[in-house]
Amino acid sequence: MTDLTPREPKRPLFWSDAILDLQDRLLDDPVTIYAVGGAVRDAYLHRPIKDLDLATPDGAISLARRIARALDADIFVLDAERDVARVLWETPDGKLVIDVARFRQPTLLEDLQDRDFTLNALAVDFKGDLALLIDPLDGETDLLAKRIRRCAPLAIAKDPIRALRAVRQSAQLKFRVDAETLTEMRTYGVRLSETSPERVRDELFKVLELPKPGGALRVAAHLGLLAVIMPTLMTRFATNDSEHDWEAALLLLDKLYAMLATISVTRTDNTAANFELGVMVVQVDRHRAKLNEQLALQWANDRSHRALLILAGLLTIAAPGDAALAEAQADGLRLSNAEKQRLAQIVQHSDHPSLTAAYSPLSAHRFWYTLEEVGVDVLLLTLARYLSHHHLYLVQRAWLTQIEHTGALLNAYYDQHAALVSPPPLLDGNQLQEALAIKPGPVIGKLLTHLREAQVEGRIHTAEEALAAAQAYLAAPPA
Repeated sequence: MTDLTPREPKRPLFWSDAILDLQDRLLDDPVTIYAVGGAVRDAYLHRPIKDLDLATPDGAISLARRIARALDADIFVLDAERDVARVLWETPDGKLVIDVARFRQPTLLEDLQDRDFTLNALAVDFKGDLALLIDPLDGETDLLAKRIRRCAPLAIAKDPIRALRAVRQSAQLKFRVDAETLTEMRTYGVRLSETSPERVRDELFKVLELPKPGGALRVAAHLGLLAVIMPTLMTRFATNDSEHDWEAALLLLDKLYAMLATISVTRTDNTAANFELGVMVVQVDRHRAKLNEQLALQWANDRSHRALLILAGLLTIAAPGDAALAEAQADGLRLSNAEKQRLAQIVQHSDHPSLTAAYSPLSAHRFWYTLEEVGVDVLLLTLARYLSHHHLYLVQRAWLTQIEHTGALLNAYYDQHAALVSPPPLLDGNQLQEALAIKPGPVIGKLLTHLREAQVEGRIHTAEEALAAAQAYLAAPPA
């Protein structure tokens, strides 16, 4: 099919009030404008639209500037050579990302034919009737059949990132990939190594951000895509050691997803309707708001903390404690230095002694003092790992003990931070040097740690008691 005539689709397109408002503002604009791609697909499927792609024959950046002025929104030029810009608009329903681009090919038809999958090769005349669909590749038939089909032979060979995108969209939309497209994914997915690491990272993180990423990751691994994206990590899993088993990692991700849903702001009465999650609600729900605040953290380029936590989950199963592997993986994916540091810390401390030691104020202090918010990530992954290890034979009493231990640690962090995590020092290093007539050196750090831990345990309360404890420490230092 090559017909560009707008026609009435078999089901109505649904556009948000914000997009209808934007259309009103652009009716008098001098250039031709089309909404294309995923936004049209989501309008057809009645899914929320968070990203709107607009295409125009020429002058896309100028159009984006006019849109930004009309909306009083922010604008960023993404690619001056290809004439692409992004407008970020805060609407009553949340942020709408508007990407404005010049046609990729000379005409709209060629532009749509050059896209990845037919369900994304849809358009509407944005200055015309938004109820009418432009569908030259019969993407509507594929939408109705819940099928992902390439726009043209060698579409994936032309851009191998489309193989990973097909996996994501299949999981996201619950669509199947047609046989010819799947064959091409198997054949040309290995060329992901020729794609820029930044594009691969961005698509991988979209997979990790799926509500249940385990299924998509399983398919991506089966197709050989993950072996290209994360070769060292997948080699670890290929050992088939019980502790490094790929299926165990995917089960951990499923358990982690269920836990995050349980503490989510969108939790329903049915979310925690089983023993393992119900017990968790009882113990940690008082900290739900603070946990969600941490989970809502955004890293560079709006990469979510949840996705980073999912990646950390894979690493803690494949290589618990191996911070070097985590750093290498972060470098391979071109993560920011902050993401790299956080990922390495989570993996490094995934087997922290305080996670298995009997709870005490001192064990809580030793866990939180160096970890702070990283400790929250470690606790969540520890619970998910416990559930994944015991999923067939979960002993209720043992799980309750695990949850109570986690609850006690969270109480220490959120409710007793000043007393147990970071108490104000009774003496500082300079005061110790002067009072004890000692020179700067490692002993000062050891003394400060000794005094801080004594303070946490309630053995000292004043500067005088701290000085006496320091003198006793120097007189008989621990072995």
